[in-house]
Amino acid sequence: MRKLLVHTAVMMLWTVSIGGAAPTVSAPARPNGPTLLLRDGRQDFDFEIGVWKTHLKRRAHPITGSNTWTEYDGTTTVRKVWNGLSNLVELEVDGAQGHIEALSLRLYNPDSHQWSLNFASSAGGTLGTPTIGEFNNGRGEFYDQETLNGRAILVRFVISDITPKSCHFEQAFSDDGGQTWEVNWIATDTRLSSE
Repeated sequence: MRKLLVHTAVMMLWTVSIGGAAPTVSAPARPNGPTLLLRDGRQDFDFEIGVWKTHLKRRAHPITGSNTWTEYDGTTTVRKVWNGLSNLVELEVDGAQGHIEALSLRLYNPDSHQWSLNFASSAGGTLGTPTIGEFNNGRGEFYDQETLNGRAILVRFVISDITPKSCHFEQAFSDDGGQTWEVNWIATDTRLSSE
């Protein structure tokens, strides 16, 4: 074993000295396919900058078998931060179950080409676990793992049906490792004004 380690170390030094430089690492290749090229997603949320009328449906008791929903109406305001590498979403809605004030700080990672969505409500006062993901073909999908009622669950947040005047948001939970999903948050935004 020791001979193998010494031989490996010598071969690595020899390879570097012959090439004149350390080897370079490229993006991972797909099996039997081309090198994976990551798309630049830093402008993925540009469509949403501005003020929106928001209609929100929220499942009252997720992952309990309950199908009771509450509805809210209000506004969402989205502002660019860091020249578009992040944005701040402010949601304020009212309904029969009360008033919700929330924000989402979305941060773009230029190395991974992914976004982290960091949610907080004025009732809790702290940022939750970020959902992380990206956009493909006009649809954003973001995932994380959280705890609900003491049980580990998966969270999926989807942004879809994006037009210049409207967009759709859905959050779903899975308590079976992603085999099934229960939607618990549905928001439809209609544009009121641009930035």
